Amino acid sequence: MTDDLRWRLGARHPGHDYRIFRTAFVDAEHPRGGPSRRFSLIECADWVNVIALLPDDRVVVLRQYRPGIDRVCLEIPGGMVDPGEDARTAAARELVEETGYTATSWRLIGKVAPNPAIQNNTLYTYLALDARPTDPPHADDGEVLEVATMTLAEIRDRLRRGAIEHALVVTAFAHLAFELGELRRP
Repeated sequence: MTDDLRWRLGARHPGHDYRIFRTAFVDAEHPRGGPSRRFSLIECADWVNVIALLPDDRVVVLRQYRPGIDRVCLEIPGGMVDPGEDARTAAARELVEETGYTATSWRLIGKVAPNPAIQNNTLYTYLALDARPTDPPHADDGEVLEVATMTLAEIRDRLRRGAIEHALVVTAFAHLAFELGELRRP
């Protein structure tokens, strides 16, 4: 890819702080001499997702209410990376906080920009192997979570039916599929 697609960024203007993200605006010059414009940005912390597999290959899942769509969603553990924390540490922290599980083996299986048109953050997906319940869950004040386990076949069925609808969770399982197999024409 050539640099003639890259806008030249100029002045940055703060927007508002919304606790879990901030808005900002940046002025930019068109890369091919076209008009300049102001881009809207959402500045977010990086995020982590965890596919935690038990020794019997069951997956640790969560059900939690999501106000954006006003529904309870089937998800996997995950959350924001705290300032100064690395993504792997955040993944282990989120797993134990939300579910009470810990894992013996960790592998980064995916890294994506959730919405690069307007967001500046990265989502890291970790595969946590041999997860076991070791602690009581201690969710954040704003979380009401139901912890369960499902087989990979049950996960696959729910993905196909659209019963797992959180895009970042679907992305995590796509990374697991890429890790385990190949992308090919049907």
